[in-house]
Amino acid sequence: MKKYLVFLLLLVTPVIYAQKADTVAVQSPSMNKAIKNVVILPEDYGTVPGKTYPVLYLLHGYSGNYASWIKIRPELPQMASLHGMIIVCPDGQNSWYWDSPKEPSVRFETYVSGELINYMDKNYATRAEPAGRAVTGLSMGGHGGLWLGIRHQDIFGACGSMSGGVDIRPFPDNWEMKKWLGDYADHKTLWEEHTVINQLHKIRPGKLQMIIDCGTGDFFYAVNKALHEKLLYFNIPHDYIERPGVHNSAYWNNAVDYQVLYFAKFFKAGKS
Repeated sequence: MKKYLVFLLLLVTPVIYAQKADTVAVQSPSMNKAIKNVVILPEDYGTVPGKTYPVLYLLHGYSGNYASWIKIRPELPQMASLHGMIIVCPDGQNSWYWDSPKEPSVRFETYVSGELINYMDKNYATRAEPAGRAVTGLSMGGHGGLWLGIRHQDIFGACGSMSGGVDIRPFPDNWEMKKWLGDYADHKTLWEEHTVINQLHKIRPGKLQMIIDCGTGDFFYAVNKALHEKLLYFNIPHDYIERPGVHNSAYWNNAVDYQVLYFAKFFKAGKS
């Protein structure tokens, strides 16, 4: 019986280790406060001297927080181990991942694309290059994934969106956006400048890989379809997925599998 128990423990222990995810507070100098993040390390992290790992930054949606993704997809640690990547889930509050032109204390573009990146590269064994970084998210975080990826191609080599608010203009009274940009009627230029669908001219050929995913029953489906068609019109390579589904956790629990596979392939292709 003792031999059987020892064997069982040997089988179980690596799984428990692989499921560990830590909450790490990172100081944001631009906002003068600490921001919480879930950091998920692959099972073999630290076991191979000199080995570095690509990092996937996974953004939550409106009303969510740094812990949202691990609740939606508890298997993220196993996925990190399977694909040999670090996964980081930052807290973006309800910022839409902008540096707000109206509220100086809201600078989550600076935080995610600069301060958090610098912290991760300094404190973890990361592949500190665009070929080793990707960013994506759900809903507000889908907007954030594309917003940050397109605007920081020197930082991220790939980006994505799941059920993303990729064009904010049809929703002028929703999700606190006017808190950060002002009323649409009075600040139309700011809204035009802060919507993803108007950022496509900034994509440099061969610099950014992109994946977009949205359910056909989602209230963001029309804007995602429009983004896809605009990308096609400008001949910008991207992967586009639409399938039955609505704006909920069940859809994102499934969608994140496609995205992680996409980024794992990107990371593998860019590994020197």
